[in-house]
Amino acid sequence: MNINATLIGQSVAFFIFVVFCMKFVWPPVIAALHERQKKIADGLDAASRAARDLELAQEKAGHQLRDAKAQAAEIIEQAKKRGNQIVEEAVDKARVEAERVKAQAIAEIEQELNGVKDALRTQLGALAVGGAEKILGATIDQNAHAELVNKLAAEI
Repeated sequence: MNINATLIGQSVAFFIFVVFCMKFVWPPVIAALHERQKKIADGLDAASRAARDLELAQEKAGHQLRDAKAQAAEIIEQAKKRGNQIVEEAVDKARVEAERVKAQAIAEIEQELNGVKDALRTQLGALAVGGAEKILGATIDQNAHAELVNKLAAEI
């Protein structure tokens, strides 16, 4: 066996093997490697987007929470104002009602006082007529002299 022929045969076989591998084996392996590399890159991009989305969602949730707290504080403030307004309205209504009742009571008292004054005038007129009757010693007819009694009551 000749060493040179063996080396040339092995070199040709190796060259055919390399060409075969480059033609049929390397393209699927390289394609699989590129596909795997693309999947990894896509996964990293998706993770990055998810992290950004999470950060935005947390920021948005925090903003909405602050807005909700502000709205709640505003609603509470409005409720307090409305409560104070209702209390003031009730106090005003009670004050008006008390003044109305007081005015009505004063009017009733005035009416009673006028009635009592009229009754006193009438009684005083009757007493005056009775006194005049005693002084004159004669009987004066009350019905006949009712006009005189009314005149006396009006003067008093």
